[in-house]
Amino acid sequence: MTGETDLKTLLASMTPELLDGIHVFAMLAPGVPQPEDLDPVMVFREREGTTLIVTEDAAKAAGLSASFRCRMITLNIHSSLEAVGFLAAITTRLASAGMGVNPVSAFYHDHLFVPAERAEEAMILLRGLAIENGRVE
Repeated sequence: MTGETDLKTLLASMTPELLDGIHVFAMLAPGVPQPEDLDPVMVFREREGTTLIVTEDAAKAAGLSASFRCRMITLNIHSSLEAVGFLAAITTRLASAGMGVNPVSAFYHDHLFVPAERAEEAMILLRGLAIENGRVE
């Protein structure tokens, strides 16, 4: 199963879901192992170190310094990794409201990490974008 590639279908069919909990971005310096009991939602390695997206509580428990208190929104449509413009349309809509967003694409879905205090506003904007593209409520 390769996922949807049609932009209009993606935008109209996405069902954003706001997940519980506050997430943060934490960083491990190069060579520092990830704490064994930590269960990050994402791990990404760069030259400068390893970025972890974890719950705020888990970061505190592990003694990690973190930034960007955010909420996770999953866009419940199986989007193709080759889809063109889906995240661009979404991030443009959020940017037009002055909202930063950190998108993450996984095999089945795209996920957005938005400022925790603006998560409900992001959901309203995303639902509006879906309706504008043909979603029937």
